[in-house]
Amino acid sequence: MIAEETTRLTTFARCAGCAAKLGHLDLSQALAGVPVRSDPRLLVGRETFDDAGVFQVSEDLALVQTVDFFAPIVDDPYSFGQVAAANALSDVYAMGGEPLTALNIVGFPANRLPLEVLTELLRGGQDKVHEAGALVVGGHTIIDDELKFGLSVTGRVDPKKMLSNANAKVGDHLVLTKPLGTAILATAAKRGDLGASETKGLIDSMTKLNASASRGAVAVGARCATDITGFGLLGHASHIAEASHVSIVIDADKLPVLPGARDAWDRGVTTGGSERNERYLEERVDWRTSSSFLRALAMDPQTSGGLLVAVPADKVGQYLSLVSEGIEIGVVVDRHTHGLVFA
Repeated sequence: MIAEETTRLTTFARCAGCAAKLGHLDLSQALAGVPVRSDPRLLVGRETFDDAGVFQVSEDLALVQTVDFFAPIVDDPYSFGQVAAANALSDVYAMGGEPLTALNIVGFPANRLPLEVLTELLRGGQDKVHEAGALVVGGHTIIDDELKFGLSVTGRVDPKKMLSNANAKVGDHLVLTKPLGTAILATAAKRGDLGASETKGLIDSMTKLNASASRGAVAVGARCATDITGFGLLGHASHIAEASHVSIVIDADKLPVLPGARDAWDRGVTTGGSERNERYLEERVDWRTSSSFLRALAMDPQTSGGLLVAVPADKVGQYLSLVSEGIEIGVVVDRHTHGLVFA
């Protein structure tokens, strides 16, 4: 048994979960000085800010590769391992792929935490990888002042059935497969200002795999998806709009909300990641809603969020029958001045 006071892992995080992601503006500026090398086998690279890279091996096989890690977003080591693993695996699912192998990435404050914490963290991550039908085949660990954990994941996908943020078509309907508000709730929990039921709901959502959401999308013939993580719903939707050369209209009133997120926001809980997202999106969105909370929710940096899937209009009902929490929140339209309309 690990003493509770040693497992308040969020005290080791300056910025927790995907809210720690470098802002889109800073990332774009840094990458501008790094040349891109093309290769016909590279089906998806970094150019469209998609969720993973895809490299074609044969006519019906491509490898999906991704990496994701962050500081603790919850206090329990086993739960942190599960959340981080589900979050990393999600990138493969967002491409329509199936995970095959994973490598652990760990930064561990060995002089401040007992090794039992590392054991529980790795066990949680491995259990989630096994749930996905994949294997942990190794990893790399360094001593660090701040605890960090994540995975590098390799998956497989049929190139003809691959999902990409560049394949949205005018007339597609947008379905979101998990409720929003993880950063608001995690910040409240770190402050000791979140009830047990709301905390459980947060962890349950973040540890849920996006496997069925991905397989359902492939099954109904969808070809565009992204997972909602650190750039928030609107940030990732903007990637779809840019990569697919379309505009996206989102109905703010339809956004699903995790229990407790509205109350926490009303108590003044905000995140630095949301502020970075807002700076990036300010001029890219046609803001038509007057609700400050819904705006904050749409920019809230999610950790292990759901998939946003562009589903052909005649397949929406079929897709919703395949996913447990899917909610239709918007539509894809012809490109106009703003890539996003938040109404």
